[in-house]
Amino acid sequence: MRIVTYLYEGRRHCGVVEDTLVRALPDGTSPLDALGARPVGKAVPLSDVLLLPPLQPPTVRDFVTFEEHVEGVRRSVDGAVGVPERWYAAPSFYFTNPYAVYGPHDDIPMPPGSAVLDFELEVAAVIGREGRDLTPEQARDHIVGYTIFNDWSARDLQSAEMKVGLGPCKGKDTATTLGPCLVTADELEPYRDADGFLRLALTAEVNGQVVGQDLLSNMSWTFEEMVAYASRGTWVRPGDVLGSGTCGNGGCLAELWGVRGRQDPPPLKPGDTVTLTVEGIGSVSNTVVPGVDPVPVPTGRRRSRERP
Repeated sequence: MRIVTYLYEGRRHCGVVEDTLVRALPDGTSPLDALGARPVGKAVPLSDVLLLPPLQPPTVRDFVTFEEHVEGVRRSVDGAVGVPERWYAAPSFYFTNPYAVYGPHDDIPMPPGSAVLDFELEVAAVIGREGRDLTPEQARDHIVGYTIFNDWSARDLQSAEMKVGLGPCKGKDTATTLGPCLVTADELEPYRDADGFLRLALTAEVNGQVVGQDLLSNMSWTFEEMVAYASRGTWVRPGDVLGSGTCGNGGCLAELWGVRGRQDPPPLKPGDTVTLTVEGIGSVSNTVVPGVDPVPVPTGRRRSRERP
């Protein structure tokens, strides 16, 4: 099943895609409840609706599971070579902003104060039922489906704030694209290889030119292993989104900059269109538009450290 959220004739619907058509599910049906619902609306051409993000996640974890991406971005950021040995110990992730989710064809504003915008081609798993301290085997039953995930990144802001030693902040805070649909897990089972990875072809284009191609099965951890790690000592709950991390071989511009030693292709600018395609799921295509100027905030004060 391919589940979408969309606007049609001024109303918001959750529906099911059937070839080039979409049929609405009963009012009040959420994307996570769609498996148990039957379409009731008339069939409407997909070209006549505005696709929204397939869901509004309560939390968004973004992992980093592709060696090739780590190698390229490290070289781009600080000239380091290879992958840190610690990276192999566990599937690391950070929490990103669930309030900055955009749909598959929405315009993406430049992050305030940034001049070096980048895309990141990922696939996300969506949690369908809650659990904690799951094994990878148990985790499979907690994944309801998958969607495309574009982790837009302001590389200049990210590079500066990472020097604090904490993690990404405003460099990752402005936009995340999800879409075009939520593909239920059963539909992607035919792509699963003998090691449990989903062998899906991934393609990134900027202004119609292919800049990256990879396979999702080049991940170093399966989605089930990622869910198990995320649930360690805490809960994963319905609607939680877990991004795979950026694929290699041009899954983002920063990796290419590291490999080539120069900003080629150049950073994204207003007017550029990024199209990401994932086999078995579909495509998202977003155009960058001007953003707002940053609201000034003073620098930190060097305090005298007086005590009472």
